[in-house]
Amino acid sequence: MPESPPVEGIRRFEGETALVTGSTRGIGEEIAKRFAREGANVVVTGRTRADGEETVAAIDAAGGTATFVRADMRDPDDIAALVEATAEKYGGLDVLVNNAGVETNTAADEATMDDWAFVVETDFRSYWLCAKHAREHMDEGSIVNVSSNHARLTMPAMFPYNAVKAGIDGMTRSMALDFGPDVRVNTVNPGWVAIGRTMEELDEEYRDHLESIHPVGRIGTPEDIAGVVSFLASSDAAFVTGASLVADGGRTVVMQDDSLPDYRKRREDGED
Repeated sequence: MPESPPVEGIRRFEGETALVTGSTRGIGEEIAKRFAREGANVVVTGRTRADGEETVAAIDAAGGTATFVRADMRDPDDIAALVEATAEKYGGLDVLVNNAGVETNTAADEATMDDWAFVVETDFRSYWLCAKHAREHMDEGSIVNVSSNHARLTMPAMFPYNAVKAGIDGMTRSMALDFGPDVRVNTVNPGWVAIGRTMEELDEEYRDHLESIHPVGRIGTPEDIAGVVSFLASSDAAFVTGASLVADGGRTVVMQDDSLPDYRKRREDGED
């Protein structure tokens, strides 16, 4: 799988502060590292201190600036304290990336009230509360909500995850109106991304199949998503707000898989 190109000399967030929720691993970790490489002071947060401190250590070792603040996104008091700690530590807040998320793999007729609360409070309510508190510390700024391509197309037994992801797109539009003109708010909708949790569930044959049905010839990387997030948060996207940008290698343009060429083979043949 081709790696995303390294970022050399791009410092779009020099001296700014970025708070990234759910940033102790996976996509969130790479988003935090990307902002640090581009000059931001980064607040890493999650429930597991050891993982968070490991992410901070990696950022520090690469020459970046980061700190870890433990917070549970299901706890409104933790969220308020997290934002306050960020503003106090670095004197303000310029970028919020709402990324923390969970899923239950339940169908709409199987999900329980506990399933509903677990996903809605983590993936949806926390986005609103983080943004609400962050707005108080932003003179100008940007909020990026990480959703999913499940907001548009989905699969069985993904409820209420898919419903919440669609809701995030709507919340982004509301925030763009209510927080403008000083704060821009956008959504990134990732598709298949190669993170540890996802890859552990796939055998090699199915992974090859997935790559073959993506028009770009591969599934995504956390770095791919981090690049999209940093773009939307930066001044390069100064005229973009209320948008939902799908970053899924073209999967949402596919109507019927059995009509597709093998894009992975095309890529391999081209490399030969």
